[in-house]
Parts: sequence; C-alpha cells; structure tokens
Amino acid sequence: MNIMLASGGYPWTVIPVEKREEYMKSLEIASVTQDISAFAKFMAYLVRENMNGQPVAHLPGK
Repeated sequence: MNIMLASGGYPWTVIPVEKREEYMKSLEIASVTQDISAFAKFMAYLVRENMNGQPVAHLPGK
C-alpha cells in the first residue's frame, strides 16, 4: 500500500494502534462485500491528516 501511495507522490502512512479496530473493520467490509469505500475513506483520512502535518499516530507521552 505504501509503495502505491509513494508512487503517486503521497507520503507513507502508518496505521496507528489506536485506529486498528477501524482499520480492521474497513478491511473486513471490503473483503466480505467487495466494497472498498470504507477502506478508501479511512486511508484518505490518514493520508490527508499526514499531509496537513497532523499525523494521527502519536508516541505515548507526546
């Protein structure tokens, strides 16, 4: 996934631990229904925040 993002000029994106449940749910929906819209929206949110200088993943205590 990150290679595809990078090849399109987007930054590499980390799935934050605190967003793992949402990530897994979006993957499950895509797998079961063949509808990737939930996954695409989730990834777009992470990439957009990262590009705006507001990464969603944070180190503990920061």
